[in-house]
Amino acid sequence: MLSVQDVMSRSPIIPVISIKSAEEMLFLADALIEGGVDIFEITLRTPKALEAIEAVAKEFPHAMTGAGTVINSKTFGDAEDAGAKFAISPGLTLELVHHDRTIPLLPGVATASEIMCALEYGFDAFKLFPASIVGGVGALKAFRGPFNDVMFCPTGGINATNAREYLELPNVACIGGSWIVPSDLIHEKRFDEITRLTKEALRLLN
Repeated sequence: MLSVQDVMSRSPIIPVISIKSAEEMLFLADALIEGGVDIFEITLRTPKALEAIEAVAKEFPHAMTGAGTVINSKTFGDAEDAGAKFAISPGLTLELVHHDRTIPLLPGVATASEIMCALEYGFDAFKLFPASIVGGVGALKAFRGPFNDVMFCPTGGINATNAREYLELPNVACIGGSWIVPSDLIHEKRFDEITRLTKEALRLLN
């Protein structure tokens, strides 16, 4: 089974995607791969999300397709059945802790207490969410002291302007963001522009 570290080391950016159809997601996945990013967090916020995960997992088997907004054991199981290679949750519950996982889980945290609780259950890497609201770069710097071995993927409020500041932190392995997959470009089928945004983001962050 893949590890959370495998997921977090795949790319400096994990695109956070809300998609309307599987067909749309296939075009988007192709555009992102062309731009140099082959990992996708498809959030379970839309009716066609699971279909999109299944389609991309089959069409692009070498990419790392994951499910976001996994909030309970049912959605976790649905994501696994659809072929997701990892799951990301906005928080952590005992139900998720005890789910018989076949894929790695990156749980969300926002406070020191939540990190401490998750550490007790064996987790050592987290999604900081919503990053910009719970302290952003300042919070991550503060967490570095008591949680020296913990790694983060901050998500929420991250964009082209502040992404590098996050990635320069020693306890940040990658960032989650939607600025390279804007909904208007997807709706207008301007996938070449998404490829351009992806290439530009990687150039600025590397």
